[in-house]
Formats: sequence, C-alpha cells, structure tokens
Amino acid sequence: MTLAAFASRLVPLLGVLACLVAAPAPAQRAPLEIDVSGAQFRPLPVAMLPFTASEPALAGAAESIGAIVEADLQRSGLFRLIPRAAFLSTDVPFDTMPAFEDWRVLEAEALITGRVYRAPDGRLQVQYRVFDVLAGEQLHSQQLPQDAAQPRRVSHQIADGVLTALTGEAPYFDSRIAFIDETGPKGDRRKRLAVMDQDGANVVYPGADGLVLTPQFSPDGQRLLYISYDTGQPEIFLIGAGGGSQRRLGNFPGMSFGPRFSPNGNEVLLSLTEGGNTDLYLLGLNGGLRRLTSNPAIDTSGSFDPDGRRIVFESDRGGSQQIYVMPASGGAAQRISFGEGSYGTPVWSPKGDLIAFTKIRAGRFHIGVMRPDGSGERLLTTSFLDEGPSFSPNGRFVVFYRESPGQQGRAQLLSVDVIGRNERLVATPNAASDPSWSPLRR
Repeated sequence: MTLAAFASRLVPLLGVLACLVAAPAPAQRAPLEIDVSGAQFRPLPVAMLPFTASEPALAGAAESIGAIVEADLQRSGLFRLIPRAAFLSTDVPFDTMPAFEDWRVLEAEALITGRVYRAPDGRLQVQYRVFDVLAGEQLHSQQLPQDAAQPRRVSHQIADGVLTALTGEAPYFDSRIAFIDETGPKGDRRKRLAVMDQDGANVVYPGADGLVLTPQFSPDGQRLLYISYDTGQPEIFLIGAGGGSQRRLGNFPGMSFGPRFSPNGNEVLLSLTEGGNTDLYLLGLNGGLRRLTSNPAIDTSGSFDPDGRRIVFESDRGGSQQIYVMPASGGAAQRISFGEGSYGTPVWSPKGDLIAFTKIRAGRFHIGVMRPDGSGERLLTTSFLDEGPSFSPNGRFVVFYRESPGQQGRAQLLSVDVIGRNERLVATPNAASDPSWSPLRR
C-alpha cells in the first residue's frame, strides 16, 4: 500500500483516539500502525535531506528552516528521523527524482527535500517535496514565502504540510500556546500573561501581569481572555494576543472565573459566584448576561463543543466533583463521568470527538480523555499534580501543567498525545501554568 493510499484510509476509532490504522499490503509493511491501546505503535521511518540554498547568503536560512522542520516532526512522536550519517548520499539535486533504492535500503518509507531561493522581487521563497519511497513517487510539493517578520513560521508550515501528506492528520505545528509565566519566590510570585510558539520559541508578554490566571484564546487566535486579581477580586479581561489595551468585561458583584469563548467568538462562557452560589453564565461581548444553570451546587469550568450546541462543565451537584453535559441554551444536564475519584477542568476537543479532563484518584492527579457520552475513558498521565488540559488545533495532543513533589509553585508545561504516549516537556523560560493552545494561525 502506498503512503497516499494509506492516508486516504485514515479513520477515527469510535471517536476515542486520533489513531492511524491501515491493513498491510501482502508485499510490504503498512507505513504507520497504531492500535487502540497504543502498544504496537511504530513511528514512520523518514529521511530528510538538508535543505539547500540557491546562493551562499541563504545557506544559514536553509539550515535553520530544515532544523526546525526536523525538530517538529521528531517531537510529534509520529516519525522516526533516520540519522544523516546513514545516508548513502546527500547530494540529491532538488529538481530531480531521487534514487529510491538508496532510501529503501535504509528502510525509509518517506523522503523530504527542500530548498531556499530568492524570488525575482527579492523575497525569500521555500519549496519542499515529499516522496513515498516504497511506491517511488512524489506525494506532495509546496512553495511558501518566508515571512521576514516571523521567520520560523514557514518551518512550522512545512512541518504541517509533511504531517498531512504522510498521515492525513490535520496540521497543528503553526500554532501558539498562551500560559502564565511565574517568577519570584513562593508567596511572592509574579504571574504574567505570556504567549509562545507551540515549540516554546518566540515568547512574548502581551502586557497583563500582577496576578493573572487562566488565559484562553479566541476562536480566531487574535485575542485572549484571562482573570486578573489586580483589584483584589477576580475579574475577566480581554486583550490582544500580541498586546494592546486591556478591556474589563463587566463589573460583577461576586467572583468571576473560568472564562471561555463561544465558537463564534462573540460570547464568553463564565462562572459567577453570588450569595455563596456558583453558576454558569453567558456574557455577550457587546453586552447582555444570561444565566445558564441555577443549582445550589458549584457549576464551573464550562467549555463549548465545536458546534456551539452543547456545554461540558464540572459540578458537585451529585455530591462529588463530576463532569456534566447540557444544551448550550441551558436546561437539563447529564452526568457523563462515573469512574472512581473526582473530575474537573473539562475541555472539548476541536474535533468534537473527545473531552479532556483532570482526575483525582487515590491522591494522584491524572489528565484523561473520554467520549462526549462518557464512554472510553482513558487516563493519559499520572503525577503528584497534573492540571489544566488544552487541546492542540487538530485534537491529537493535549498540553497541561505539572507540579512535582518538593517543587510546588514551580509548574512546568508538558504535552501528551491522546493515546497516552509521547509525553514531552514544553520548554518555557520560567515556571509556567494554565496553558491554552491556540487555533491554527491564519
């Protein structure tokens, strides 16, 4: 089976996992296989030639772009990059078809090549090609401009193109993560709103600091919601993801927390506490506040499904902290979590197939996923303290934050895929918490 044929056969496994499956052809191995448990997963063997440059002045750019692409693919856990020391030749002209047998002998199933050149108008262009080594054919080719203001973006866009060409997975590398950057001693910590590329590069501070928590990207990735304690009580603010003026969203009599955008970006789902009771509300960015729940329990941490028709939230209305789903307009809520322990911080996948959550059981914290009906629960991590899951744009990965024993207040960001493997540290300059993964950049 060729890689192209394989990609066309990708199917979700009952909505539980973004797994890749294929039946192997009799004469060769299937390029990529993941079973439901993930136990038999085999990363796709890929060879990537050094990106070439049309002139010596562009050699540094070509090397940098290639290194970032390679790092993205490696970090995904879906690919095994064959060491270049094993290559039979690295002198392969970009415009020619490679000698596929030279790569089959290395057991490479895909080959990536690229070049950087200067267009007639002087702007830098990057072109790359993806080959199916087993079938001996080109799968994909694309030409992209290099943005001088954001030079790393073209590398992430190339990695996204390779990912989709080889696996059929939707892209996610060209995205960002908002988080809370924490510095200073425990008890006197400075918490700043921060935004970075998904690989930890290009950290910027939009301007919100003091005591800020729980940033959340808007559906277009251009704005951020967050909680600020600058006035002594939690208030919800809106700011541009790249900075700018801050806007307070309403002046509520009680505590407000857990804000999230609606899928259309025009409303904010939040929790308000008044008179000792906490319920979910929907706030219009242009005015108007509507109550969605009315229960003596604590209803909080709401998250819309991608269609905006349902809301998942946590509540202790049944006597313990559990996950419920209800219509987006309010009304009867259905409990979906029934395992041992308590559940919180639910968030709907951008694909709509999964809900991620934090679970506490027997003194241990877990990040997990389940289907929207509560079936197929899978714990992805276990630790002293894991919290705050947020999905990647393609719904295949979850970023969260972790504190370890003896390191309270020194949280780190990590990511894991939805089958519970490939757990990796996401580098940040300081302690970090409360991650929010952006949509794909536009």
